[in-house]
Amino acid sequence: MPKKILLDCDPGLDDALALLLAHGDPNIDLVGVTTVGGNVGLPRTTRNALALREYLRFETVPVAAGAARPLSGETRDASHVHGESGLGAAVLPEPTLAVDPRHAVDFLIETIRATPGTIHLVATGPLTNIALALQKEPAIARWVASFTIMGGSFTRGNATPAAEFNIYADPEAARVVFDADWQVVMVGLDLTLQAQANSAVVARLGRLGTLAHELILPLATFWVDANNSDWDGQAVHDVCAVAHVVRPDLFSSRPALVTVETRGEFTSGMTVVDFDSPFPNAMVPVTLDVAGFWSYVEHVYAIVAGQHA
Repeated sequence: MPKKILLDCDPGLDDALALLLAHGDPNIDLVGVTTVGGNVGLPRTTRNALALREYLRFETVPVAAGAARPLSGETRDASHVHGESGLGAAVLPEPTLAVDPRHAVDFLIETIRATPGTIHLVATGPLTNIALALQKEPAIARWVASFTIMGGSFTRGNATPAAEFNIYADPEAARVVFDADWQVVMVGLDLTLQAQANSAVVARLGRLGTLAHELILPLATFWVDANNSDWDGQAVHDVCAVAHVVRPDLFSSRPALVTVETRGEFTSGMTVVDFDSPFPNAMVPVTLDVAGFWSYVEHVYAIVAGQHA
């Protein structure tokens, strides 16, 4: 049976590519999409999710809008990476179908509560919606089949030297999430930076026709980090989180105790990862079968491309 995924996201270049994977994989049943302010503001992340829903033709999947700002502190975005629209060089038609009338927090709780033990919750943006849902209904931590995030790191940051963007954008929410009564699968930067769309990957993706040239390549090649000596292509961070749900065999992981720094002058948003703790609250993927990952992702994208030929 396909795994039911509920995706909380902030599209976003790599969120869009993650949505493409979640929609296209026949082993995934995408049951809902919730949006949060993050890579760009909430109106744009929601518009992007709605536009992707219509372009990719999963019109029956509900899209619900959530939190526009963090639990506390200033609102941050990453438009310098994702472009003003959030979708880089991709240009999609304006959506015509409406957003779900429910707030994302209520949608999350109602969807998870309706079929406990079956929903794999995946969060690829700031964790504000998830924290608010936990505060309103703590039992969702027991009702989900699994909970996976793209966020954090154990060696480095990208928003600051210490902090990855999704955690940095709402450290207080991340603290709530990691303190909840569940195991968090933390797919962080140390793992996702192994999944780079290098020139060979881009060349293969370019053979997927209309879908590649209208969506995949404009998303996967928009951002170039000229200051990164390890640069081999744009990392598809959020795709890794969705992939982990259905292809955990592609990842090697270690248990760890993860705590979130919320007050440090230079370290706010840092995920402090203790691999030696006897009380782990997280599973942290550390290495990726890169060839296997891209073989899987390209196969799924080819399925969708065939529908857009």
